[in-house]
Amino acid sequence: MDVVELSRFQFASTSIFHFFFVSLTVGLAFLIAVMETIAYVREDRRHVYEKMTNFFGHLFLINFAVGVVTGIVQEFQFGMNWSEYSDFVGNIFGVPLALEVLMAFFLESTFIGLWWFGKDRLKPWMRLGSIWLVAIGTQISAFWIVLANAWMHHPVGYEVVEGQARLTDFGAVVFNYKAWLYFAHVQGSAWVVAAFFVLGISAYHLLRRQDTDVYSASLRIGLVFAAIGTVFSVVSGHTEAQVAREDQPMKFAAMEAQWETSDSPAPWSLVAFIDEEAQENSFNVEIPIVGSVLAYNSFEGRYEGLIPLNEEYQELYGEGDYIPPVAWVYWSFRIMVAIGSLLLATAFLGLFLWWRRKRGLEETRWFLRALVLFIPLPWIANFTGWIVTEMGRQPFMVYGLLTVEEGVSPNTFGEVLAGLVGLWVVYLALIGLDIYLLSVTARAGIHRKPEAQLVAAPAPDYEGVGLQGYERRN
Repeated sequence: MDVVELSRFQFASTSIFHFFFVSLTVGLAFLIAVMETIAYVREDRRHVYEKMTNFFGHLFLINFAVGVVTGIVQEFQFGMNWSEYSDFVGNIFGVPLALEVLMAFFLESTFIGLWWFGKDRLKPWMRLGSIWLVAIGTQISAFWIVLANAWMHHPVGYEVVEGQARLTDFGAVVFNYKAWLYFAHVQGSAWVVAAFFVLGISAYHLLRRQDTDVYSASLRIGLVFAAIGTVFSVVSGHTEAQVAREDQPMKFAAMEAQWETSDSPAPWSLVAFIDEEAQENSFNVEIPIVGSVLAYNSFEGRYEGLIPLNEEYQELYGEGDYIPPVAWVYWSFRIMVAIGSLLLATAFLGLFLWWRRKRGLEETRWFLRALVLFIPLPWIANFTGWIVTEMGRQPFMVYGLLTVEEGVSPNTFGEVLAGLVGLWVVYLALIGLDIYLLSVTARAGIHRKPEAQLVAAPAPDYEGVGLQGYERRN
């Protein structure tokens, strides 16, 4: 492994660590805002939804606090390991990052403090407004970050002057179709992460028959969010893959391990053993016609292969190997699709059981056990999805403009390795702390303080008058 590969590994690993927190924060903020809204509207059951909101709000606060630390460190890597990249795109890439801080981070951090620490002091409508501003802030934050990433995949609104990309059309960058498509997919996946997080914790307590009134309600809210999130994620992901066939055909070919241009109608590869050195598949199980349906929503259509595409790229960008790591992209895509399909089926199965069994859903123990086991699956789908997105555009950092080798910092192998080890130690500690705090808090459930009791206690008798004293215990 050389400096370039080590730098790539460092950025990929720390990005995955950071995204562990981000996906839950973005989805859970919106979900909790809905819980708070129901608590505000449903006066007859306000106490139930307030307990639910406070409980999941505590988990949200833990994840938000630890996630902020990893995000700050993440941005320093652009100067540490990717200084040439930063020099090339800094005039463009820095704009959405700055707007994310100015428009979103301060909004989130201010109103999350008001919402949480002012819950006993603010009026209900003020607290409701605060959590909605937090939820909106997380969406704005996600948009600006995704916008910066999407520009790397589809650069628009720029000109290259003296070896630097200069911003010429901010509107083109903001309304980049790739950004909105990526944002939709990130949004859907975040809802899925948050929904199955709430579902798993609710199911855990229902299996133990603890606070069933609260967790039955949160289970149903989670199911609705899971159904909406999985559908939204599947539709946006499908569209994203079709768009990649047009503007990033090499990525699409890697997703299908298609070395030569396919026939029409095109098959879909179910399982393949990939030999990247020989540039062929030693074993491949294909389903006829499905490839055309997925790529074109039609029974006709074909897509180009990796080998002829590489020849086209060499004519466009010069000599080199422009084929991405095919095995990583191919298998990550299938893991993501398999998990997404399972979660989609689980969400709608839960809605069906809710419809058929009414109040008996919380007694369907096999389904509740499955929900507990499924908690980590949305994160795995998220991580593998980002592997497809980022590794599929290799060897480019900025598609068609800057390769990974051109963007790396002039560091030594030892310097990058030292940074990698240090970041891994810190990030593992942080993610371990986050998982520990979330687990302990989630298992503990809702703590009910015993009601204050008036306990009679005898008092001295002054001048023959008996006085009864009372001691209040909490």
